[in-house]
Amino acid sequence: MPLTIPELTAVRARHPEAVAEAATRRIRRPLLGGSGRLMIVAADHPARGALGAGGRPLALAHRADLLERLCIALSRPGVDGVLGTADILEDLLLLGVLDDKVVMGSMNRGGLQGASFELDDRFTGHRPEDLARLRFDAGKLLLRIDYDDPGSLTTLESTARAVDEMAANRLPVFIEPFVSRRVEGTVRNDLSAEAVTRSIAIASGLGGTSAYTWLKLPVTHDPDDMAEVLQTSTLPAVLLGGEVDDQEGAYERWREALRLPTVQGLVVGRSLLYPAEGEVESAVDTAVCLL
Repeated sequence: MPLTIPELTAVRARHPEAVAEAATRRIRRPLLGGSGRLMIVAADHPARGALGAGGRPLALAHRADLLERLCIALSRPGVDGVLGTADILEDLLLLGVLDDKVVMGSMNRGGLQGASFELDDRFTGHRPEDLARLRFDAGKLLLRIDYDDPGSLTTLESTARAVDEMAANRLPVFIEPFVSRRVEGTVRNDLSAEAVTRSIAIASGLGGTSAYTWLKLPVTHDPDDMAEVLQTSTLPAVLLGGEVDDQEGAYERWREALRLPTVQGLVVGRSLLYPAEGEVESAVDTAVCLL
């Protein structure tokens, strides 16, 4: 029987084997369903210490509220699945809401937001063998490259090995690449066309095979540049939809980019789970309509 949110802690304390049992029972589906497009809700921010959303600095620290929002999002027509760390995905498994959904594990969360080591982004989340054991469907990793920070080299090498291991397990891996730099102690991602182009070229060449590699890409500052930027690789891509101030403007940028041939879908987190305007249901439904 699926659990309710108040029951999670008791079951975790008394029956930790329930997680593996729920993973074994889960009904799986192909990565791309009948529509041939992907709509994934992202919820892997807390493990990197990124807890702010919707103008609230600790919004994602309220786990029951986050789980309720995720359950609502996953129940909406057209939502294909979820991206999260082990703790969140296992809560959702126990709640029984991941049947016939794409389950994507977050692999590197060691680059804590605001830390001096933020760009030395260690693989502290799902390993490829974990994703295979739990019968999850894909993995996602973050690749931020700062030409002035030696920590980026460690992340590059670790990413290449993760690509190899995911391919050995025949599991898709979604690489989220950025050219980044530190400004007054804060890591900033460069969303210019040149920087996004460079990040795509670097990410596409990592590992001994690209057969299972996907790209998870931001929309450039000028959306008109995206057609040229996406000519950099033949790898399938999904768009990253980060937290936004102008929700209508973001929807329009996503709509235009989703028309490009290599773009297969959308991965959005806080802007749907904690929308600037309206409820989770309406924000998710609007995003689904863009596909």
